[in-house]
Amino acid sequence: MRSFLFLSFFTPSATAIWPIPVSYSSGNSVQFISEDVSFNWAGASNVGYVAFQNSPSSNSGYQSKLQRRYNANDKDWWARDDAPSADNESAGVTGDDIVDHAIKQAHNTIFKKGFVPWKFHPRGWEEPVQDQATSISCINLELLQADPDKVAKPLAGSVDESYTLSLTGDGHATITANSSVGLARGLNTFTQLFYKHSQDGVAYTLLAPVEIYDAPKFEHRGINLDVARNWIPVEDIKRTINAVAYSKMNRFHLHVTDAQSWPLEIPALPDLAAKGAYGPNMIYTVDDFAEIQKHAAVQGVELITEIDMPGHTSSVHYSGPDLIAAFNVQPDWNTYCAEPPCGSLKLNSSAVDDFLDTLMSDLLPRIYPYSAYFHTGGDEVNKNTYTLDDTVRSNDSAVLQPLMQKFIDRNHDQVRSLGLTPIVWEEMLLDWNLTLGDDVIVQSWQSDEAVASIVESGHKALVGNYKYWYLDCGKGQWLNFPQSSASSYWPFEDYCAPFHNWRLIYSKDPLEGVPTDKQHLVIGGEAHMWAEQTDPINLDPSIWPRAAAAAEVLWSGATDAQGLNRSQVDAAPRLSEFRERLVALGVRAEPIQMAFCIMNGTQCSLGTGG
Repeated sequence: MRSFLFLSFFTPSATAIWPIPVSYSSGNSVQFISEDVSFNWAGASNVGYVAFQNSPSSNSGYQSKLQRRYNANDKDWWARDDAPSADNESAGVTGDDIVDHAIKQAHNTIFKKGFVPWKFHPRGWEEPVQDQATSISCINLELLQADPDKVAKPLAGSVDESYTLSLTGDGHATITANSSVGLARGLNTFTQLFYKHSQDGVAYTLLAPVEIYDAPKFEHRGINLDVARNWIPVEDIKRTINAVAYSKMNRFHLHVTDAQSWPLEIPALPDLAAKGAYGPNMIYTVDDFAEIQKHAAVQGVELITEIDMPGHTSSVHYSGPDLIAAFNVQPDWNTYCAEPPCGSLKLNSSAVDDFLDTLMSDLLPRIYPYSAYFHTGGDEVNKNTYTLDDTVRSNDSAVLQPLMQKFIDRNHDQVRSLGLTPIVWEEMLLDWNLTLGDDVIVQSWQSDEAVASIVESGHKALVGNYKYWYLDCGKGQWLNFPQSSASSYWPFEDYCAPFHNWRLIYSKDPLEGVPTDKQHLVIGGEAHMWAEQTDPINLDPSIWPRAAAAAEVLWSGATDAQGLNRSQVDAAPRLSEFRERLVALGVRAEPIQMAFCIMNGTQCSLGTGG
């Protein structure tokens, strides 16, 4: 039996792939794969061979490029981290690095990080038997053209992430792509075809033969993680990046500093982190930062660093009190900022200019090897702050707007001079009415109307409406209320409540309200994890698997071939399976349904029968 499935025409028996491919055909034959499977890699500039035993003669046509890198008899090679090391003299990541890492990750995922799919079968289900099935002997990877020079740090849309995947009835697997990143995406999908078997060293698929063509709808697909309000250790950040990559997202936005803490080491300004971090063990060193960036880049994920300014900079006060206006105003802090402690870089200060020049001259060259972008922030700047700024003494827009224009121009000129493209939050364009360079990408968070206004201005836009794609919402207030006023705040919901469940996230179309002739300017979006109530203990379940709903919307689009929102009946079992894969990878993703629902098809669906 063989079925051909386009977009939304999946059935619960074909739950393997997340996000859903452009086109996917599958059968129902069993095929096994063993740890000694070989990966053959050939293409425009790469010819290599990776095996897990001695090289079979059938592959004698492949050069031994990768064998020089990996010992073919070393059965534990998959357990080592083959990403470029943080102290690598040649900074940056190449297409070769991406493919090397993807092969290692695929092998590790299939054989060491798999799961037994008992939840996806009725009670009494039995595993397939290997001696009755075809075996997969090799996976061929074909790079069809040379990678662009900046394959690991591209501008949006400059790297082709499409791929094809073929698994024939006699067990031959081939992945083709126009870039190394595309090969990595194809290997990602390949791993999702397989399940762990109780027999060690083997896995199997129930879906052979398989034919897939796939490509993303949006160029920028990411997660924004705040690591300043609560400290998030390096290993937790790296694990989040792993899940981002496995979801086929390609951007990781690191909101690395804010009012509450400055955890990023800047050697040219050593007191910034020494005094601005929560503690000496809560600092991202230069080596940590390089390691995080490389860990993302080698998985085809571009890390975008944000230093939010001029607001959200109160933590600078601890090392440079003369640079900050309205620091920690009490008790009426809400007059000057969105959350305590208040404080903004002074808007008409030569000392601030000197500080920013030193900061960026130190930081941006360390970002350049791994990213094409730098995010300069610009959200939630409260004009009342500048009544306490001794260089301004006004909250009059007519006074402040030209000063803000000068501030942004200064910053963006330096960002460009160091080879990066600026990103700002929407307020800089829409509230402050600044003139931004044509290259500047504007990130929206407040409304669909804001997105429409951004693209109408001619700028490229990133979406992430807080009513849908903020992952921190629904946890209740983190502020405390005195007895005299507490009753007026009952039941103490936060500003963006309720909790945004995966179905709500999944229902959001990034193009909603955008005129057809401007939709090309919506280059993608991000789901946001602000960290007022998130730390390493609840990080994973706060993000996953809900963020994967945004990942599918951004990869596959919000609507199916008929223009309808994608079916939750179809999506729920696939997302449940993807959640199991994340858990197997070490991500503490929360469940979306109880096991009974997953085991019993549509019995937990309203109006579809059982």
